[in-house]
Amino acid sequence: MIPGALTALTVVILSNRADWWPRAGWFSFFGALGWSFGGSISYMQVIGYTHSGHSGSVLYGFAGLFVIGFLWAAMGGAGTALPAVLNREALAEFFPPLLAVFAAWLLQDVFESWVVSIDSDFRQQSPFYWYDTDWLAALTAIVAVLLLAGLRRRWDRASSLILWMALGWWTGFVLFVLVLGWRMTPPRGDNWAGCTGMVVGMILYFARQGWRPLVFATLTSGFVGGFGFATATLFKLIEVKSGLQTNWHSVLEQTYGFINGLGVALTFWFLKSRTPRLEEECTPGWTQDFSVIFALFGITWLNLQKNPEAWVKAKSMTNPLWVLPPIAWFNLAYAAAVALAVFLLVCHRRRPLPWLPATALGKAQLLLVALLWCMVIGNFERALVSFAPQRLITEGVIFLNALLLSAVALSAGSSAGTRPDIIPADFGHLWKKAAAIGLVFTVLTVLADWGIVRAIYGDQFAGHAGKHIRFGPNATATTAQPKPGQPHP
Repeated sequence: MIPGALTALTVVILSNRADWWPRAGWFSFFGALGWSFGGSISYMQVIGYTHSGHSGSVLYGFAGLFVIGFLWAAMGGAGTALPAVLNREALAEFFPPLLAVFAAWLLQDVFESWVVSIDSDFRQQSPFYWYDTDWLAALTAIVAVLLLAGLRRRWDRASSLILWMALGWWTGFVLFVLVLGWRMTPPRGDNWAGCTGMVVGMILYFARQGWRPLVFATLTSGFVGGFGFATATLFKLIEVKSGLQTNWHSVLEQTYGFINGLGVALTFWFLKSRTPRLEEECTPGWTQDFSVIFALFGITWLNLQKNPEAWVKAKSMTNPLWVLPPIAWFNLAYAAAVALAVFLLVCHRRRPLPWLPATALGKAQLLLVALLWCMVIGNFERALVSFAPQRLITEGVIFLNALLLSAVALSAGSSAGTRPDIIPADFGHLWKKAAAIGLVFTVLTVLADWGIVRAIYGDQFAGHAGKHIRFGPNATATTAQPKPGQPHP
């Protein structure tokens, strides 16, 4: 969610589209949400295949990484592009069903925690463990939007999209895993299958609605993301061969993130000059306020709530603190901060606060910088209590990137008086062209990555990852599915 929101805000600020600037809150919300789904896909064992030295497994690993990267970035690109394409009414439709889904997922988490232990050692023994997938989350999303529609006695396009994605998840999971028995990374989770169905369902719905720019954004971001995950892994393997010792997995993650950013930049380079201007007045409303609160407090809380546990584990903080555990104090502090933010928003709606920027661009810049540095400082606080030299490759680069992003975003001057030329585009032709080029690009990338790694390592295990072999007599994978209450094979 963090890079999803930051990237969306960055492309908005630098877009020179004055009609996008008032939508900064929406961009941060939908950008974060779109990029969040890919994190459910298991991929470490797939990376291990590319390190294995086994020719078939190396090829399979790069192909799997391209698929995972495509799915992750396709959903991220689509979410980021929503506020650039849809009008205000269409965007506002999303919030009631999304809030219903969020509430359903919260209740699901509470229920699961009550029924089974949340200790990861017992995860496979959970009665909800079904190929380690998010089947229950997809099911509760369907139930939530149907219940909301029944209570409201009406249906909208946002509920339809959520339903198409959730039903797509189930279609992908049933088809690939249950019927065909295709498991990308056994015995690890098969959310890749459900996410494949989600992306297909999303694209089909966009096409049905005539939202062709969103189809284009989905495919363009997706293919660049697939290239990014596979190629970042190739770069890691080349770098490992140097013999230098560092946190190479962090380098892989940062490289993949950088290439994903290029994918979003490429997508918006097309969108900013080819999508119609959103001429309607974007007056502030509760959905904008909610989006800003979600970015500043929802995203940060979801990530930084892990800090107290790290502090206690490093023995930098006692547990309990006075009469409450550290996480309780943390949550109370966050609740107080949210209350302050809501109070200031109410005051601002009544009478503009002088310290807030008067322009939409200024507000977008403030939101970006506030979210960025909250996460940079919060991340450093987590790492500080057990800091080691290898953390410099992560925290040090994060800090330098944050400085660079701040310089770029804050130096963007107001261009409200200029209006970039809009070149009408046939996005129906563009997305078909993107799909054709992307498919050829996929095959060439996977074969090139496989060939380069085979040329460098041959049958040698590269190290710096678990040794996983997908095929043959020495295969380490297993397709066995544990039953509830039985240990994982």
